[in-house]
Amino acid sequence: MHSAALVSLATSVPAHTFLQKDVLAAAWDIFGSRFPDYERFASIYTNTGIIKRHGVKPFDWYLTPRGWPERTEAFLEGAEALYIEVAGKALASAGIRAADVDTVVTVCSTGIATPSLDARVHRRMGFRSDVSRVPVFGLGCAGGASGLSIASRLAQARPGTNVLLVTIELCSLALRLDELTKANIIATSLFGDGAAAIVLRAGDGGETQIESTGEHLWPDTLDVMGWSVDPLGFGVILRRTVPEFVSSELKPALEKILTRMRLSLADIGRFICHPGGAKVINAIESALALDQGTLDHERDVIADYGNMSAPTVLFILQRALAKGLPARSLLTALGPGFTASCVALRRAV
Repeated sequence: MHSAALVSLATSVPAHTFLQKDVLAAAWDIFGSRFPDYERFASIYTNTGIIKRHGVKPFDWYLTPRGWPERTEAFLEGAEALYIEVAGKALASAGIRAADVDTVVTVCSTGIATPSLDARVHRRMGFRSDVSRVPVFGLGCAGGASGLSIASRLAQARPGTNVLLVTIELCSLALRLDELTKANIIATSLFGDGAAAIVLRAGDGGETQIESTGEHLWPDTLDVMGWSVDPLGFGVILRRTVPEFVSSELKPALEKILTRMRLSLADIGRFICHPGGAKVINAIESALALDQGTLDHERDVIADYGNMSAPTVLFILQRALAKGLPARSLLTALGPGFTASCVALRRAV
């Protein structure tokens, strides 16, 4: 079968920029007097490696308690606008119109929309009435890699058709003022908003091709990462230490995935990893026996944007593409499940 190839890749973030130092100051005001031993936990903000992040709402909006109706209104307004922006950029870079898109895959886990986001932007985008729509929810931080895997298989199944992948996450809308938990403090220190879009096509070449895809789901790990749901909205679940999990579990899982791809770790010239946070990046380098500092694009993206969940690894891919990929790369992300999702990329010779 023809391999799916990347035709274009675009990224976008909302207009509102939050400096990490300002987030830390606000967090002290919000949590300092209410969270036991907060002074010790406040160091999280300075240890993330983040300089700034972006949010779909102005900074002060997040300092007032919000419930489901307000969060959902903000999600729909912000997600639709960001969707149109990033998809439009990817289509323009690919030299096609929305009417040329045959399948659109939309990945999002930070808001609920029914009709789905692709339907809500359908008229404004200019999609055809017969476009195939594939909305995907619940993949969390793994969504960029899993979404690319899904979109590539759909492109491969119908050579010559255009598949548009849009990953969009408004993580900031899930930040909570009421939850006095370590997980919420970590989330407040890490997450930002962003979107990425890719056009894929199979059958007519392309410099960067999807060679293979794979996933690994660890049993009995539902408590590692996810959402809780209550009348105020989503609440983050982080009940195990992800860096420690990565240190012990990532390499064996990747080896199993690569074996199914008929590859090995030695075949990979570049790892493109969802960063999670600074400690996760260090843990990945250690687990894969990479020299410290190897995951440079990962550190740069987390510094500039924070953890945007699903789109983050595609921001990193964009930088890696600009610098030039080796013969074979492995894009990988971890997310709820607990799951590792991988995409092997091959540079056409």
